[in-house]
Amino acid sequence: MEIKRNITVIQGDSATGKTSLVDMVRSYSRLGEESGITISCDVPVKVLEGPEWEIVLDATANSIIIIDEGNSFITSKKFAEKIKATDNYYVIITRENLYQLPYSVEEIYGMHSSGKYQDTRRVYNQLYNIYSSEGVGDIKPECLLIEDSNSGFEFFKALTAGKGCNCISAGGKTKINTCLKKINDDKELCVIADGAAFGAEMQDVCGLIKKKANIKLYLPESFEWLVLKSGIVEINDIKNILDHPEDYISSEKFFSWERFFTSLLVENTIDTPFKYSKGCLNPVYLHKKNISKIAKELSHIIL
Repeated sequence: MEIKRNITVIQGDSATGKTSLVDMVRSYSRLGEESGITISCDVPVKVLEGPEWEIVLDATANSIIIIDEGNSFITSKKFAEKIKATDNYYVIITRENLYQLPYSVEEIYGMHSSGKYQDTRRVYNQLYNIYSSEGVGDIKPECLLIEDSNSGFEFFKALTAGKGCNCISAGGKTKINTCLKKINDDKELCVIADGAAFGAEMQDVCGLIKKKANIKLYLPESFEWLVLKSGIVEINDIKNILDHPEDYISSEKFFSWERFFTSLLVENTIDTPFKYSKGCLNPVYLHKKNISKIAKELSHIIL
């Protein structure tokens, strides 16, 4: 298993090997090679559990930490605040939605069992359509439901103007499910949200759209990622950064990749005509030429 982001979630039913994984790591931590287990990893791998989890966490750095379901602290605000300032990477085994944590849809895995061996397989992919592990065809939406009401929404509002496509804001990722429940027509609708931090909402939203074939999800890393990918702003080594973000992002500094891409865009446009603000979109990004460049990065969406 390759760990790229600071939070990885493993889901799945019982008897697929999740608890066995934790047991083996725990045994290795206690007995080392005498346990009969070998762990091959560039950094220490540890299990975090029990009432003294805070003390153990304070004493742990630069490690992969595995947490089994049943540890109720993983859903707490205290846990979320505690791990923000650490340089550890966390593998959390749970069937619950961790609303306090901004984890990516790309880092939600299911445990797959094949004979005597187990491995992990990604549950969702970035362009997602009704529990399919494959990409979807072209989407021709009649309505866009945008996660936020800030810069991203301003862009999509301008993009859809005069094209027969309504554009509305959900007012935040936690409100998308509620908005979808209120929509009763059969118009082709596409939800656009930041995939880098949408993991906790996926299960609820996907449970709803399984019943509605007219609803699709498009989940780029973030709106800032789309802007960076478009090439409007010139940044040294940007292609490598976007192709391999894990090589450039400090988990201690950036709790999610969305925050990294925002910081990268803001820092590289200060004192330039392209000065970027997440709260209010600089009009330069709404020039026809720039809208066109960003729109080209919207894979499979045709307006």
